[in-house]
Amino acid sequence: MLYHQIMIVNYTEEGWEVITQRCHGLLAAQICVQWKTKERPKRWLETLAAVAEHDDVYNEFENDDLLNDAGGPVNFKQSTFQQDKCERLINMAITRSAYITLLIASHIHFVHGNDPAGKSFFAALKKREKGWYKVSGIQPDEVRNAYTLLQFCDAFSLLLCQNLVQPDQRKIEISEGPGHISYDLYTGENGELHVYPWPFEAESFIIIYESRQLTALTFPDSVTFQHALAGAAVRQHELVLMKDHGR
Repeated sequence: MLYHQIMIVNYTEEGWEVITQRCHGLLAAQICVQWKTKERPKRWLETLAAVAEHDDVYNEFENDDLLNDAGGPVNFKQSTFQQDKCERLINMAITRSAYITLLIASHIHFVHGNDPAGKSFFAALKKREKGWYKVSGIQPDEVRNAYTLLQFCDAFSLLLCQNLVQPDQRKIEISEGPGHISYDLYTGENGELHVYPWPFEAESFIIIYESRQLTALTFPDSVTFQHALAGAAVRQHELVLMKDHGR
């Protein structure tokens, strides 16, 4: 199943841990900016902008589709294609650049392209892409390569935000990156994170993201949930990524 852009929710002993979509996007950009210099797409700044903003349409303090039938917060895995939000995301990208729009369109295709509800939307989107290619002067293979990097950073960020890093140095696959290279993530002896093979320019760096902790498990409506989220305790997570010189 493919998912719509919505917050990431983890159940903990204290209640719900919530990471907003924009925070997740920023974390993906923090990963992307460290990519090896020689392997970066030519339009690097725009690529970074697309990575950071690939789910920007979803603002938890503005949307009203925040709760499931049980009154709990909707996790991103529970949501589906919504054409109005996809159109808004495309319109936001258009105001930045045709190249960014092509990357965002690629992401929408990847996430929702097989949803029957979006058949007419994707047919129209495909036609519009021809104009964006003409304006940007970029080739489809360049967009595909850049989007593969965006997709890798998105998957990496989601893995971290869902607390899926395995204990005892056990590996977990992140995703396939540019060049059809598959990357694994595992924890070192001192709690640092290792990626193999190492795709980054620096041999170590720090990434940071925020989560909000909610003690209530259910809410009567989205407005109540939004007020609780706005007033929730914010926790900063700081992670160290380091090249494993033993590999």
